[in-house]
Amino acid sequence: MELDAELIDDHIEMLWTTEVVSVLYEYISIPNKSPAFDPDWASHGHMDSATELLRAWAATRTIPGLNVEVHRLEGRTPVIVCEIPATDGYAGDRTVLLYGHLDKQPEMAGWDDDKGPWQPVMVGERLYGRGGADDGYSTFSALTAIEALHEADGAHARCVVLIEASEESGSPDLPAYVDHLSEFIGDVDLVICLDSGAATDDQLWVTTSLRGLAAGVLDVRIVEEGLHSGAVGGVVPSSFRILRSLLSRVEDETTGEVLLPELNVAVPPDAVTAAHASAEVLADDVSGSLPFAAGAGPVGDDVAELVLNRTWRPALSVIGLDGAPKPADAGNVLRPNTTAKLSFRLPPTVDHDVALAAIRHALTSDPPYGAQVTFLDSESGPGWAAPAVAEWLAEALDVASSAHFGKPAGFQGEGGSIPFMGMLGEKFPDAQFVITGVLVPGSNAHGPNEFLDVPTAKRVTGCVSQLLHAHAGHSSVMART
Repeated sequence: MELDAELIDDHIEMLWTTEVVSVLYEYISIPNKSPAFDPDWASHGHMDSATELLRAWAATRTIPGLNVEVHRLEGRTPVIVCEIPATDGYAGDRTVLLYGHLDKQPEMAGWDDDKGPWQPVMVGERLYGRGGADDGYSTFSALTAIEALHEADGAHARCVVLIEASEESGSPDLPAYVDHLSEFIGDVDLVICLDSGAATDDQLWVTTSLRGLAAGVLDVRIVEEGLHSGAVGGVVPSSFRILRSLLSRVEDETTGEVLLPELNVAVPPDAVTAAHASAEVLADDVSGSLPFAAGAGPVGDDVAELVLNRTWRPALSVIGLDGAPKPADAGNVLRPNTTAKLSFRLPPTVDHDVALAAIRHALTSDPPYGAQVTFLDSESGPGWAAPAVAEWLAEALDVASSAHFGKPAGFQGEGGSIPFMGMLGEKFPDAQFVITGVLVPGSNAHGPNEFLDVPTAKRVTGCVSQLLHAHAGHSSVMART
């Protein structure tokens, strides 16, 4: 049966207008930072508040057979699990897993004066505030998609909606829950992840790859206390200069190329082809929408190469610095140490454990001047490369995108990380994956002035309804043959 896309859209519009946006306001106002940024999250209670807000809303949905539970393992952040039985007449026994997360990145400086991370503000149809687009909308999108599908008399397999609370920390709590819930989750046939980006706001974008992550805190100490720079300058080496030289072991400071072979892979030919195809569609959108300072620009002009840089090549970012006073407070003192938080993005198929070991060895072995060098608080997570898209799913994606956006689906690699996808890829090697999201250009997840483009969220939700219906039709046919 072909779905009535207009009926789907109307029901989603009604739900988001009358309920969802107002609950998202409440959600954004809760400072439930991920455990990596709030080690005392349990005592602060913000994560529990956000979890309860979403659980309570989910429990009010008029979806036949819906069951909503919060699972808690000792010492770990909670997960919300919603189970929806298959519609009557569905002839398969496989599960669709819909994934999102509710934890948030920290505040970050630079918000406009009339906006803030915990201050929801609607400007036009953009809802500003931390976590709306990354990834608070996902709970609402998954359940309103299913509710709208029932309104349109559509079909779906058994669905499990899993919303975790440690993704922004690299999902350290999730493997334990996947093991704990393994029998309950069952045999997953399709994964729909609602935590990715969109290259434009005029079509459904499907993520074909995700980079992995390796990170840690590099500390360089040369003396035990600050010393008069006039007395010891030229005698005691600068800890900053030592740190800078160590970073040159892993990165070419002129080009940004990551030098360690363990962090590099040969880019697959199909990824190169896809990058050139994306470059034709995106043109200047890859870098043109970024807030460069006056006169500044990207690392190159070749859009296809920029696409590959952010999807299949490693990159180092220094995301935090310590050990130095503010310039206004700086005296003529040679500082005892310099500390940097390093974040490496890894190609999708790189072994993240091997990469992390190579980084640690390169940075800490035989340090200049015998300085004390440590690489602590390290973490890593896998990347992910999509399996071949099944013919039925490729058709369903184009149908869904055309019905709700007016254009066929687009495909792109993403530079970010979603550790859960690597876990699921290993656990369910035969599953199909649809990784999508609402992070349109400029939405600035993790940064200041993050926003959720509400019309895009509604359209993505409509596409999820279509995909669930198409999957039910395909898997029912397969079950009967």
